[in-house]
Amino acid sequence: MSTTELRLDVLMQLSDLPGVPGQEDAVRDFVLRELEGLADDVQVDALGNVIARRAAAEGAAAPQRVMISAHMDEIGFLVRFVDDKGFVRLQALGGFDTRNLFARNVTVHTRSGRLSGVLQPATKPVHVASAEERKKIPEVREFFVDLGLSGEEAQRQVRIGDMVTLDQTARRVGSLITGKAMDDRASVFLLLETLRLLKGQALKHDLYAVFSVQEEVGLRGAITAAYGVEPTIGIGLDVTLAIDGIGGAPEDAVTRLGDGIGIKVFDSTMISTRWLVDEFYDLAEQRGIRKQLEVLSLGGTDGAAIQRSRAGVPSLTLSLPTRYIHTVVESVHEEDLQSGVDLLCAYLT
Repeated sequence: MSTTELRLDVLMQLSDLPGVPGQEDAVRDFVLRELEGLADDVQVDALGNVIARRAAAEGAAAPQRVMISAHMDEIGFLVRFVDDKGFVRLQALGGFDTRNLFARNVTVHTRSGRLSGVLQPATKPVHVASAEERKKIPEVREFFVDLGLSGEEAQRQVRIGDMVTLDQTARRVGSLITGKAMDDRASVFLLLETLRLLKGQALKHDLYAVFSVQEEVGLRGAITAAYGVEPTIGIGLDVTLAIDGIGGAPEDAVTRLGDGIGIKVFDSTMISTRWLVDEFYDLAEQRGIRKQLEVLSLGGTDGAAIQRSRAGVPSLTLSLPTRYIHTVVESVHEEDLQSGVDLLCAYLT
């Protein structure tokens, strides 16, 4: 299929940006800069979603209003308490496996600037812990951030509600791109690249490219965006599990890296509209685009929010296979990104 080289440096920049639910400002500013010259008009709605519109070609036969949504937010934390010793307690935004949170570098984003911190659970060091204590997996509420500041100084600089993000710089690992926020910056990138490649091409549908907010806490941005856009076709873009490494049975893989873009059949928030699944699958077959069908037992995407909007919208989700989801080393494959871009371009033209 396409031989157009994807700008993977842009994906890595996106992954490095901070943006927990409700505080996606840095990501939104980046997206707005990237959208210059790629849409007929661009708006930011009251919740903070970015909505870029491109009209169908003049005279296009029976154009649909196609909404494609990828979320800008990443899992992270808010400050919920700063104690007298200067330690910061956290409110989680999104689902964490706490086994992946030990001894992490974090940044607390305050009004006056960024503070570096160390994330640790309130447990005893292994040297003095009992055998039973060593086995215990702490809950998120037991974790704290050490800023290296006195209680007075920490309480002066840090406010309740300040954003806390995990530190990790995205990088290339063989054919993979790995970073802290491939969920869902990889899909944000996929949508931006699709718009870039469609520049100057005639579209057969009216396209509404939505970069949504607050997905990780309940698909909130896509709900309001879909209500405003009133699409007739909905496409969510998100990551999905690729349990294709060591320790997983073949039947539990969900998807496999490098086997192409996932076409979602089912997850716990939506059953994709069957004729749309067939249409995208057949189009991929005709164009020689690598694809795989996806059934995910637990999880949800913006596609579900679009599908339930108003009186209902025929919808599906295109899913990027991803290893190590909800960790700082989320990993996607460059060929799957290319497959996703190729399939979207084929559908829209």
